Amino acid sequence: MGVKTISASEAKRLQEQGAIIVDICSGDEYKNKHIAHSKSIPIDELKNQTLPENQVVIFSCLSGLRTKNNADVLQQCACSCSEIYLLEGGLRAWEKAGLPIEEREGGTVLDIMRQVQIVAGSLILLGAVLGWLVSPWFFLICAFVGAGLLFAGITGFCGMAVLLMKMPWNRI
Repeated sequence: MGVKTISASEAKRLQEQGAIIVDICSGDEYKNKHIAHSKSIPIDELKNQTLPENQVVIFSCLSGLRTKNNADVLQQCACSCSEIYLLEGGLRAWEKAGLPIEEREGGTVLDIMRQVQIVAGSLILLGAVLGWLVSPWFFLICAFVGAGLLFAGITGFCGMAVLLMKMPWNRI
């Protein structure tokens, strides 16, 4: 039996009756904006957490896609809960329904990995264009960024993410 999806209004009704909304987004995403009174447990940390027994749990993410794609994992992690639901449309649907959210003061910031993707993609594109139009030496930018991404994938350490986290727009 699969996990059922529910609308934002139905989730709000269950929340008012004592259901717990668990946001499986990354910590940075949660800090930016989340459903009011939800609990943050990122998907990679969920297996190490104990959810309350005999409790109604509603899983949420930004768009509903992450919860849908991880429905089997979520069901296993919440096997002791009385009922398990996925919030259809996630935070976006909740917000669209006009339900209460909490967000970072001063507005939201893009998730750090999206920032890495934007910067890395921009540098690679810039290196390719300059290498083609100006000098083949600019292709080294593409190689340098590619090597950095490969290193980050192998080791789990991303120097660009560390650098971007120190930028003023990522400080609270």
